[in-house]
Amino acid sequence: MDILGWSLVVILFVVGMAGAIWPILPGVFAIYGAFFVYGFFFSFEPFGWVFWTIQSLILVVLIIADHAVSAWGVHRFGGSKASIIGSTIGLILGPFVIPAFGLIIGPFAGAVIGELAVGSNIEKSLKVGIGSLVGLLTSVVVKVILQAVMIVLFIIWLMSN
Repeated sequence: MDILGWSLVVILFVVGMAGAIWPILPGVFAIYGAFFVYGFFFSFEPFGWVFWTIQSLILVVLIIADHAVSAWGVHRFGGSKASIIGSTIGLILGPFVIPAFGLIIGPFAGAVIGELAVGSNIEKSLKVGIGSLVGLLTSVVVKVILQAVMIVLFIIWLMSN
């Protein structure tokens, strides 16, 4: 039973970290879920209210930052709401339409199409597309760092109790 419990925890951590890059995966929710899996298989005893408060705050920050940082990149480069929506659609659909490069091309193309749809010229639309990539990459870095912090805190909490 121990092997199954730890295997599930590790799998959820891996899925969570992969979700920082691949938006269709549950990301931070998988990592948060791993804490519950550990509790059900082993014990919730090591985790007090401080642990849950810190982890929950990181979860909320990640959810907000994920959307805000991506939108910031588009907006910072002069994008409209249409380009933000296009970038988001491209981020979700891109990896399915173009498996190898869709994660990069999707948000870029979505932002460009969104900006062209509201009447911007091609130069501005391409600039906004680059902004979508800046936002995407910044978002990925933030997610990887904060999700790694969640996992490290989990390990520290277990080792100290």
